[in-house]
Amino acid sequence: MRGDVYVLDANVFIEASRRYYAFDLVPKFWEILVEYASNGRILSIDRIKKELGRGKDDLAAWVEKDFRNAFASTDDNAVNEAYGEIIEWAQAQNQFRDFAKAEFAREPDAWLIAYAKARGHCVVVTHEVLAPYAKKKVKIPDVCQAF
Repeated sequence: MRGDVYVLDANVFIEASRRYYAFDLVPKFWEILVEYASNGRILSIDRIKKELGRGKDDLAAWVEKDFRNAFASTDDNAVNEAYGEIIEWAQAQNQFRDFAKAEFAREPDAWLIAYAKARGHCVVVTHEVLAPYAKKKVKIPDVCQAF
């Protein structure tokens, strides 16, 4: 595949469905996501799919009906190795509180970054912003910047 692959965080889907691109207001947005996924340009990971499926809403239904094949598996040696490196990095950062480190290890965010790192040529897409002085949450952009 040529070019970057965009790996989407859960908040991209959630914010779009709840705010800017509701299914009944902008159905073309959702059609384009499916089209880009079928062309291999965007995807997310299995752990994000699970998170989105807990919603029991229009987004969960769309994921299951139209986007279910666009979630890559994180059950892979390279992804597991990258995940270990990312968690090790987070644990070594003194700025984060212990509960933030524990939450980061439990949530899909570290796996999303690990998938992108393991595959290369990936751009992680999230609504989070750099927060170099954050203490209560390990932010995706800060981890991506480190890797």
